[in-house]
Amino acid sequence: MDSIAGKSQKREFEALPLSEKEKNVIIAGVLLSMLLAALDQAIVAPAMPTIGGALGHADYLPWIVTGYLLTATAVAPLYGKISDVLGRRPTLYAAILIFLAGSVISAVAPNMLVLIIGRAVQGIGGGGLFALSQTVIGDLVPPLERARYAAWISGTWAIASIAGPLLGGTFAEHLHWSLIFWINIPLGLLAMAIINTPLKKLPIVAKHHRIDFLGAALLIVATSLLLLALNWGGSEYAWLSAEILGILACSAVFWFGFAVRLMRAVEPLVSLEVLGNAIVLSGTLGIFLVQAANVGLAVYLPVYMQASLGLSVSDSGIAMLGLLLGTVAGAMSSGYLIPHVRHYKRLALGGGLFSAAGLVLLGLVADSASLLTVEFLTVCIGVGTGAAFPVATVSVQNAVDRMHLGVATGVLTFLRSLGGALGVALLGAVALGYGLPLGREGATFASHAVSGQAFSMIFYVCAAIALGGFVGFVLMPEKALRGYAKDSVPSLE
Repeated sequence: MDSIAGKSQKREFEALPLSEKEKNVIIAGVLLSMLLAALDQAIVAPAMPTIGGALGHADYLPWIVTGYLLTATAVAPLYGKISDVLGRRPTLYAAILIFLAGSVISAVAPNMLVLIIGRAVQGIGGGGLFALSQTVIGDLVPPLERARYAAWISGTWAIASIAGPLLGGTFAEHLHWSLIFWINIPLGLLAMAIINTPLKKLPIVAKHHRIDFLGAALLIVATSLLLLALNWGGSEYAWLSAEILGILACSAVFWFGFAVRLMRAVEPLVSLEVLGNAIVLSGTLGIFLVQAANVGLAVYLPVYMQASLGLSVSDSGIAMLGLLLGTVAGAMSSGYLIPHVRHYKRLALGGGLFSAAGLVLLGLVADSASLLTVEFLTVCIGVGTGAAFPVATVSVQNAVDRMHLGVATGVLTFLRSLGGALGVALLGAVALGYGLPLGREGATFASHAVSGQAFSMIFYVCAAIALGGFVGFVLMPEKALRGYAKDSVPSLE
């Protein structure tokens, strides 16, 4: 039976009338699209003081980031469903065009309100770029061979993480801050030109299905309210304030409405078949927690380097390359090994334990560690974290048929983004308890007033979250990866 399934999968992917060159062209185009969204998350931060000085109302600067995060996270599952029904090409084109429209609004914004609106529009497009890039790659190659593209995806994020702050700072200081948005226009048009012809050949896998717009609206509102509470809690308002509790209560009402809609809709936004899949449930839970630890650490590690190691803001940014490059190396190694290891889940399990151990060690030496020690440990943490990402993506996509590929990938992208927001909020509560700044732009503090114990606790909480991700992958069933190179996975243990 496995042989029959393997041959069926082989025919399924060979049925696509695409040459290897066309496939590579499509992948290059969608990675350029992903670069757009990733770059825009990193390029804005260095320019925020300049933007605040130019437009005024600097107290609303955090909303330049928050507006993008809210909409990008909320719409990710919707894009997956739309692309399954209408096709990848029109959906991806719509995401790029919406993103570019938001870029133009942001670039010409005469005041802070218009800029925040432009960033929210950008997020609506950017959320689709994240989800659709991985979905299209899933269309082109079977799971057994898909993992090797994890290195390309990680490399795209690495380029954005390094180039974003450099470009943002250079544009704001030497040219004009609006260039951080204008630069998206030629990149977006280039991506559309690259993928235009070959992407037409991708079939529509669920063209007779419908989109549940009521369910989509409930999900977007519920997610936006939850993210708003996570962003404001502990900073704008106390966690137990009437404002935060009220927002959380409203979010809970909409989440309940979304759950009811899932059960009663003729064709729900997220198929119950997908949600009920044990691999999808455990895999998305695992990556949700891994990303919570990863993003939370990335927010507070520079604060630690400045307070305890005496680094400047720019030097702490450079020192963050250890975590970034470690994550890329972990993803590349994991992506390479997955096709050659029968029990590929062990890569995520080993990575989770390795990452948690590094975080614990970092907490133990936080008071006295040298920069070299911190760099070594953050590289190790990044390697462990990076190893989990390809395993989660490939496992979830391998668990569903192609009809539900977009939905499953959208859910994975959604929970990964939501996990990052939750991680920052959780660590923000810990930081607030110890009097640490909340990791926002412009946060200042007296280094002598910062307790080393505070940073140790930050790292221990990250370790606990990472162990939660490890448990998620332990619970995830392991299913043989489909592939057309061979009908069975090599027997390396």
